[in-house]
Amino acid sequence: MRSTPLENRIAEIARPAAADMGLEIVSVKILGEGGGTNVQVLAENPATKNLGVEDCTKLSKALSALLDVEDPINGAYRLEVSSPGIDRPLVKIEDFETYKGFEAKLESDMPVDVTGQKRFKGVLRGVNGQSVVIETEQGTAEIPFTALNKAKLVLNDKLLKQTSKGIN
Repeated sequence: MRSTPLENRIAEIARPAAADMGLEIVSVKILGEGGGTNVQVLAENPATKNLGVEDCTKLSKALSALLDVEDPINGAYRLEVSSPGIDRPLVKIEDFETYKGFEAKLESDMPVDVTGQKRFKGVLRGVNGQSVVIETEQGTAEIPFTALNKAKLVLNDKLLKQTSKGIN
């Protein structure tokens, strides 16, 4: 998925701190809201694909201190550290293999096939080279990973059931 240079910079700052805690940064997003800036950091324990409250608090404190020192953001901002959640964003190509068989919504920045479709909802079928394969009601589509703007799992009974058991 595409990130801005500032989001990439913040992720670079955050990754070592997260790794020291046994965690992994899933994504960093800069969001504007009512004139304010929110820095949203999603992180997880790679083994559980989740982030507990204690780990969230520890990571938030560590990142707050690091961002104060590095000062990559102009002006005031709010730092939000959380788990990616059950209906998580899919940000790495490996995510599409990990969550193969689950329903997802994908959005590309350009038409993918002859239909001119940019939005897809269906069951993930994994990857083929550098393309994500999704089975929709209209058929199977292959979307270049580099063309994806957004991708996230769809919250449904199957996902809830599997998440309670553990995805891996």
